[in-house]
Amino acid sequence: MKFTLSWLKEHLQTDATTAQVVDAMTMAGLEVEHVEDPAAKLAAFSVAKIVEAVQHPNADRLRVCQVDTAQGRLEIVCGAPNARAGLTTVFAPIGTYIPGSGITLEPRPVRGVVSNGMLCSAAELELADDSDGILELDGALAVGTPAAQALGLEAVIDFEVTPNRPDWLGVAGIARDLAAAGLGTLKDPSVAPVKGEFPNPITIRLDGSDACPAFSGRLIRGVKNGPSPAWLQQRLKAVGLRPINALVDVTNLLSYDRARPLHVYDARKLTGGFVEARLGREGETVEALDGKSYAATPEICVIADGSGAIGLGGVMGGESTGCSDDTVDVFVESAWFDPIRTAQAGRTLTIVSDAQYRFARGVDPEFVVPGLELATRLILELCGGEPSEVTLAGELPGRRPAFDFDPAYVKKLSGLDVGEAKVWSILEALGFERSGSKVQAPSWRRDVEGKADLVEEVARIEGYGALPADPLPYLPTPAGGVLTVRQNRIRVARRALAAAGYEETICWSFTARATAQLFGGGDDRLVLSNPIAADLDCMRPSGLPGLIEAVGRNAKRGFPDCALYEIGPVFAGDEPGDQRTAVTAVLAPHAPRRWDKGPAEGLYTLKAALYALLDELGAPTANLQVAQGQASPWWHPGRSARLQLGPKAVLAEFGEIHPATLKALDVDGPVYAFELWLEAIPEPKKKAVKTKPALTLSPFMPLSRDFAFVVDRATAAGDVVRAVQSADRVLIAGVRVFDVYEGPGVPEGKKSVAVEAQIQPREKTLTDAEIEALSAKIIAAAAKSAGAALRG
Repeated sequence: MKFTLSWLKEHLQTDATTAQVVDAMTMAGLEVEHVEDPAAKLAAFSVAKIVEAVQHPNADRLRVCQVDTAQGRLEIVCGAPNARAGLTTVFAPIGTYIPGSGITLEPRPVRGVVSNGMLCSAAELELADDSDGILELDGALAVGTPAAQALGLEAVIDFEVTPNRPDWLGVAGIARDLAAAGLGTLKDPSVAPVKGEFPNPITIRLDGSDACPAFSGRLIRGVKNGPSPAWLQQRLKAVGLRPINALVDVTNLLSYDRARPLHVYDARKLTGGFVEARLGREGETVEALDGKSYAATPEICVIADGSGAIGLGGVMGGESTGCSDDTVDVFVESAWFDPIRTAQAGRTLTIVSDAQYRFARGVDPEFVVPGLELATRLILELCGGEPSEVTLAGELPGRRPAFDFDPAYVKKLSGLDVGEAKVWSILEALGFERSGSKVQAPSWRRDVEGKADLVEEVARIEGYGALPADPLPYLPTPAGGVLTVRQNRIRVARRALAAAGYEETICWSFTARATAQLFGGGDDRLVLSNPIAADLDCMRPSGLPGLIEAVGRNAKRGFPDCALYEIGPVFAGDEPGDQRTAVTAVLAPHAPRRWDKGPAEGLYTLKAALYALLDELGAPTANLQVAQGQASPWWHPGRSARLQLGPKAVLAEFGEIHPATLKALDVDGPVYAFELWLEAIPEPKKKAVKTKPALTLSPFMPLSRDFAFVVDRATAAGDVVRAVQSADRVLIAGVRVFDVYEGPGVPEGKKSVAVEAQIQPREKTLTDAEIEALSAKIIAAAAKSAGAALRG
């Protein structure tokens, strides 16, 4: 949003300078981005007067001028056709940088005559795209007057408007806040109505949808349209708008002056004797004022007459009914369009016009008719004419309900002690209305919903610099650290997976509903009412979809070999307990081809990473059960499993992704993955702190013993490992499977599982008898826990 100081002073009685205005805006929460000061840009340029202009002796198109300047009388060579004696213009001395041509003036001869400066055109000062000659100024201007002052140029303030403050999109709204901040006195913003001389002959219709709840308009006949006056053109140019004609310029002025978008129609181009705000229809198109054609779908509000759609409601008018210099009768529209529908229309049509930008944020509904009256007054002043009565169709949206507010809440919430009288003074200056203990927000502040919003208003007007700098009370650091178990586990998991070679990925917490249904989600409760994109309309039930799709995108860009992980929330429902933290990893082993085939990576590589991660997280890996064939449907049934402590305590699922799931996501396999839920890992039990001896390496030689057990074919090798480990948890340091065999020598329906038990003496070297006793315990434990028999 841009404005000038003189424009601000149309609404604010103040002697403040531009710098003081900028400081006050910053302290009141208006983020100033840039101040463009022509006085600084054109500091070297000043007013000069040509005393004499004679033909150049060596050039037909050049004149040698004697010019009175701030530096005295100088001789300047000029090629402008309008250079003549008595002309007042703009002078640039030697050494000046000319912005329009990009040159720096030097004292060099021009066809044998040295020019001691330059007389400038509007284009050379970047005040116009092109020029036919040098600037012609008022002859009463004194020589040496700064060019910016002589040309009426002033600083332009550009600031960022937050989405909740559409009233800042008008200079009057900025003036109101600055007046509340004490920078000046707000001038009366009320608008006197203009009496209608005849009934409005144009009927206004609404289709009853929420697209346009209220539409007002009036006809002004007998206008004389043409270029707008210099003050209006200069004001529009200052904020980057191109003057078109008086009627259109009035609407643009009020968009920036009062945040009230309007539109004018050439009434003689309207057909059917009516205008209607309705939703578009299939096949309808609108030829807009930007020269482009847009499809008016049933989700978009249009303005129509007897010929069909003639404009995009709240977005842009149509070319067929636009006003020109030939316009005699003009219909002026002032309506209130639904903000959400207007915002969606802008995104759909890829249009961000001044009107759409304001309507999408919610303009003041109570200024619909006053805005029309103000536009009427300006049109009559500039173009003449005779106005009809005002027609208002529909019903204006009401204000938000009033709510209780205690001024003491300001100190309680913010710490500011400003006093009750000052609190009410600030709120009333901002337009809030007080009735006893209740406060009613003004119609232009639809973002204010409760008492916390009022505290924020008081704090920003009083000045954030006034907030007390009291330190927070000291809290001793908890003995167990400041991180929760979950937070600590996330940090550990991130380090462990990064060390294993996995790249961290951050995906959306939502996905397409069809994709969510592939992974057990897609419940109606998890569908978003206002998604940011059509393919991101549902909260994700798993971290797998985003990572698998990321694998597919990488493969399509020539990087098929991926190892990715993500730690983030997944959602089973819309209740607080339905959200869990998942650690998800995928492995797509598609390494470049090698003559020796290279190291094999796949399911067992992923499984090793999962077990290493569980160890780092403190999970009881020795007690984990591998439940094959019980994983979710998106896993390959023969190449996946669950890790669990029991049927109701599932910690993770891992394996190969089902080919049908990959096909639905358009990803080539194989893809291996695991998903671990942090909340499912039992938290460590809190025990009394005891002094433990430091863990040292045993000085005694380790040894190993091999055992081959015959078990049922359905028995998992992991069950045998756990049984052997349980025989003596002090002496047995580890158990590893090194062979699984089925065939001759092993009964039908059985298999042989060979394991190596690693034995580490702690206190002394074991005797043969002690080793044999330990072996007997291992055999007995395997028989009892896994039904294993020693193979003969």
